[in-house]
Amino acid sequence: MTLPQPLADVLAVLASTPTTLAHLVAEADDARLDDADREGWTPRLWLAWFRDEEVLALRPGLERMLAEPEPVLHVLDRAAWPAGRHRTRDRKEHILADFALHRQSTLAIVRALEPRHLERRGLLAGEPVTVAAYLEGWAAHDLARVRRLEAALGETLADVLERRRRMVEEYRRVDEG
Repeated sequence: MTLPQPLADVLAVLASTPTTLAHLVAEADDARLDDADREGWTPRLWLAWFRDEEVLALRPGLERMLAEPEPVLHVLDRAAWPAGRHRTRDRKEHILADFALHRQSTLAIVRALEPRHLERRGLLAGEPVTVAAYLEGWAAHDLARVRRLEAALGETLADVLERRRRMVEEYRRVDEG
């Protein structure tokens, strides 16, 4: 289906997040990825949060709204999650690959939605939420978490892309000269 514009924008945000994360951490070494902020969260932990929340809460919530009448949706407890999280695929490359794969699965579901699906409901934190509103909240959540990751890294996506543009420009100038 062709999604209404607000949801097309949501889809664009959700689709861009894996690439954004990869750009942000591509040059970060393990020491940088494990540098904790004052709350004890590291860039690696933020990456793992993206992956685990996708797999354990967000996509299952969407799937349940599409399959069940008004399911009670669950969120990951951000305070409790770090202690019990899965750590065997904690290398940057693994986290990014896992997240990208799972996000592609999510996007396949979203792209297959029909207009009637957008008004299906679930209960989130005791409040009714439609599929459309759930997806809008999900995209806003992605953007907010990207900002948290940028803060943890001390560099925005725009900074990274500008630095790389300048590097290419300098390389071309040296190569031509």
